[in-house]
Amino acid sequence: MFQEIIKNLELPVLYKETESAFWDDDYISKQMLKAHLDPEFNGASRKLAFIEKSVSWIKNILPPHSYPSLLDLGCGPGLYTERFAKCGYLVTGVDFSRRSISYARHSAEEKNLNIKYIRQNYLTLNLATHFDLATMIYCDYGALSAENRRIVMKQIYQHLKPGGKLLLDVFSMVKYNLFHEEQTWELHQSAGFWSAKQHVVLNRNCKYSDNITLEQIIVAADQDLKSYYLWNCCFTQEALIQEAEEAGFQVCSVYGDVAGNHYDEKSHTIAILLEKCSAIH
Repeated sequence: MFQEIIKNLELPVLYKETESAFWDDDYISKQMLKAHLDPEFNGASRKLAFIEKSVSWIKNILPPHSYPSLLDLGCGPGLYTERFAKCGYLVTGVDFSRRSISYARHSAEEKNLNIKYIRQNYLTLNLATHFDLATMIYCDYGALSAENRRIVMKQIYQHLKPGGKLLLDVFSMVKYNLFHEEQTWELHQSAGFWSAKQHVVLNRNCKYSDNITLEQIIVAADQDLKSYYLWNCCFTQEALIQEAEEAGFQVCSVYGDVAGNHYDEKSHTIAILLEKCSAIH
């Protein structure tokens, strides 16, 4: 076990993938769902007050009568999709977590909301429909490698109608500069977020070049050891615009967040509104 821990503490190559899909782990996915649904927790999802403000702003600048069909990528348990549906959009939500999609479907059925939920990886998105509007909210875009960002941009572009819009957000350089390299450990005598039994959690934050950060979590329980990698790329406004334009999008507006706040040098996020040009890319 000790040698395995030492091996896992070697600095991983850039964008090394987590071997265990924690979003579909039976225990961890339950904890993730709880985190999503906590209205005062700003981790898995943004706080409820921000979500409400965000949906209201999106409805105002991209009204459902002009953009009736909406695709929400990384929809989780449906916090945004349900509110979009109540605004009058025809909503499709896509997520790779079985538990989140299952919860979202059940919740929509209970509330009599006509939302289509699909469990797919948005890197291999294959839907029969084209949309007027797509959203990718809470900095999911920056969690991808540069190559996978190109892929997801292409996938979204191909699933939008000509003139369709894409709204996404990323972490800014403010976030990168505030990110501290550190190593900590925690002993859990009983169940915690990452394990249902007694376990030790080693947390490590690392900065890489090209404005990339890593949050590594090593979980040791009994003779079982797992390592999880949470990557993020932080952006300048210019770098984000460049990636969008290279994918064929036209930049409409830049904001400080997906609630429409003004972007400046103090903003922790950058939100960008893009348009698919008329010609098919």
